[in-house]
Amino acid sequence: MEERENKSEVARIMRQIELEYEAAQHGMNGFAAGAGKHEFITARMENIGHCHEKLKTLVGEEKAVVALAQALEQADNETKQQG
Repeated sequence: MEERENKSEVARIMRQIELEYEAAQHGMNGFAAGAGKHEFITARMENIGHCHEKLKTLVGEEKAVVALAQALEQADNETKQQG
């Protein structure tokens, strides 16, 4: 994969992580309760895990951890600004 395409794919995956995290946060603070709420949040966290695995194949394990942390921090900041 060309370096430019690789960076674009990494950016896309990081954005997906942000969106999944924000959705999980909204799920925790939403009106739903019980098993449905738990399943929704679990699905979001599993999706983040899949995204992290994709990042590892693109940039290696260490850079993938850094990218994951950056995406989660960005999502947390966006969630706080919305709330």
